[in-house]
Amino acid sequence: MFFLGIVSAKAQNEAYAEPVEHKIEDTTFVNLKDYSKDFVYDMKYATEDNFLKAKVYDCAECFLRLKTVKALVEANKDFMKKGYKIKLYDCYRPLSIQKKMWEIVSNPEYVADPKKGSIHNRGGAVDISIVDANGKEVDMGTAFDFFGPEAGHNYTKLSKQILANRKFLKKIMIQNGFNSFDSEWWHYNLKTGLKDTVSNQKWNCE
Repeated sequence: MFFLGIVSAKAQNEAYAEPVEHKIEDTTFVNLKDYSKDFVYDMKYATEDNFLKAKVYDCAECFLRLKTVKALVEANKDFMKKGYKIKLYDCYRPLSIQKKMWEIVSNPEYVADPKKGSIHNRGGAVDISIVDANGKEVDMGTAFDFFGPEAGHNYTKLSKQILANRKFLKKIMIQNGFNSFDSEWWHYNLKTGLKDTVSNQKWNCE
């Protein structure tokens, strides 16, 4: 009996000696700021400074699925090597917020119909620009959420510098697993996030 007790105690100590790893799934929603401090934030929908003229987020947080965060962090590293950083306007958008936006502007040209949901509701989309080493936003030709042909990637009646800026943004993002959106220079989808489900997960503002 005494011998068995020693074996049991030893086995028990070995079990506690190894830390338990809690693996986070790639589809889990996480806060970007917990994974990098190198982003600039201007979360437009947490203010009234947007095309809705209404604050629809309770607080300015950037939640995304972990795989989107990983890809975005890598993209930002590439920008930082060139002296720039990503500036964020919008990230994951709960479905309830999409419904609220739809109530304000019920036009599919401007707001995705919540019946279908958007990639923002899936945690796989970001609205971004880039800033230089002084924190000045790079000129992309139009403001964020400008709804006109000038905001599209295929619009060419812009200065060579603006076209080069958009091309630079698009090149780095595509290299890191994102797709661009033809009519909005600021919008990027993670390729592997298109099939994720629409979510209504909320974040804590405290």
